[in-house]
Amino acid sequence: MTQLILQAPDLRAPDTEKIAAIAQAGGIQNLNQTTVRLIDVDAAARAEVAALCESLGIDHAFLDQIDRLTDCKVLASDMDSTLINIECIDEIADMAGRKAQVAAITEAAMRGEIKDFSESLRRRVSLLEGVGVEALERVYQERLQLNPGAENLIQTAKRAGIRTLLVSGGFTFFTQRLQERLGLDETRANTLEIVDGKLTGRVLGEIVDGAAKARAVKAMADAADAAPRQILALGDGANDLEMMSHAHYSIAYRAKPVVRAQARYALNVSPLDSVLNWFRA
Repeated sequence: MTQLILQAPDLRAPDTEKIAAIAQAGGIQNLNQTTVRLIDVDAAARAEVAALCESLGIDHAFLDQIDRLTDCKVLASDMDSTLINIECIDEIADMAGRKAQVAAITEAAMRGEIKDFSESLRRRVSLLEGVGVEALERVYQERLQLNPGAENLIQTAKRAGIRTLLVSGGFTFFTQRLQERLGLDETRANTLEIVDGKLTGRVLGEIVDGAAKARAVKAMADAADAAPRQILALGDGANDLEMMSHAHYSIAYRAKPVVRAQARYALNVSPLDSVLNWFRA
């Protein structure tokens, strides 16, 4: 029995009823003020439902079954613009008056227009040469915020026994702080070289690109003996696609078109913890 979850900050009954009619739903359940479940829908209506939801500003998820959250074993998330509200490298550059140059490369990389993420990162980091480490601390303290629903998603997953992984093409300066703040099990990110309190414009060691992200997710999944259906992976950029391919619950969050096109699910208007409405306790 296929079910359809609809979510939006302002979910209106007439819109729900219109979608229910197209999907030939057998019933409607109100889960909360922003979420309904359409029961026994026609899976053949996916394309029409998706187009209507897009036009109405509603997130939708077709589910062939409602899994238990406690059956899942791994939750992996990208950091910049997914778990948090900013691209950290752009904000560091802004502190030095170089944001426009760095942000242009970031955007092109996230859209998939620059295929070599490692090269794009080296180019961006090179523009940070001479920036004081205090700029990183200011970015963390003054600009970095968790995206709506992030903390509840992580904490609920942890209570369900799910292992949590933050895997980022960004920097350990931020992932380590978020690991302590949220109690994340593991993190992967890039290490900025710092000499005499200033960035050298170089990255130490292997760069965490799309392939490295995927390896980190696979390693955690193997350690947890997790099948794809027991893995959730969230991302917004092209370098997240490889890791998302390991997860049945591949989730595009406020994502670039190339990511939305390949992810199984998308959250375009709803908070991160809206994912929890797809599961039963």
